[in-house]
Amino acid sequence: MLSQGRRGAYPSEMDFDHFHNYYERLVIDAIMRSDENGAADEDFRADVACVALNHLPPRYVRHDVDMSFFLSPQEYAEIDKKISKAVKKALAHVRSNRGRQEE
Repeated sequence: MLSQGRRGAYPSEMDFDHFHNYYERLVIDAIMRSDENGAADEDFRADVACVALNHLPPRYVRHDVDMSFFLSPQEYAEIDKKISKAVKKALAHVRSNRGRQEE
């Protein structure tokens, strides 16, 4: 029952480490590539990742290789474009908001 709270709602053997959003690792890789000189701190990169991921559709998988069975080369290219666009927008958004907070 959901009224039991989060812990009581799931079987004890259910481990949330067995699945993840496919885009998480790809977004983090894109952020790290955009920060080649390592100027951004961990909090900044985490904020960018959250903003970018919130602009992408969730794609949950147990193993990243599972996606290879479902995606064509064109779909991979489209995913790469979506990630690049989301990360660029997220970088601008977080930079803008950080600038306002520092004033």
